[in-house]
Amino acid sequence: MSMRIFSTCVAILLVTGCGMPDNGVLAEAEEEAAAQAADDGRIECAINGDTDFTSGCQTERLSGENGVTMVVRHPDGGFRRFNILTDGRGLEAADGSEKAKIEIVEGDKILVSVGADKYILPARMKTAEVADAAEEPTPQAGN
Repeated sequence: MSMRIFSTCVAILLVTGCGMPDNGVLAEAEEEAAAQAADDGRIECAINGDTDFTSGCQTERLSGENGVTMVVRHPDGGFRRFNILTDGRGLEAADGSEKAKIEIVEGDKILVSVGADKYILPARMKTAEVADAAEEPTPQAGN
């Protein structure tokens, strides 16, 4: 993990150290670093009412009898737990009295807000065709 982050940083330094940086190469290196952070379970978060998002939160998925739970660990040691839902709603807060509010912020990301904490999470959106096909009743055999 550290080697991949190191190699990404070296690539960025090499590009910027050779005169005028190539924006295409720089953008590619930034994308790779963002993908690496997502692979490491890191997400952007703004904790305790902060308005600036940082990639300081770490996610962990736990499978249990009642489905999958995602734990988001804060840089200050706090955490939140979410139940991952399979009915198309995304997720819900697993504990506490505050409900999770979800907004789509990009085609593949959602903003999850619970109280004063906000998280930007990767998400797989169902296309309209897939969602419509899932809602159509399956024909019954016989009759």
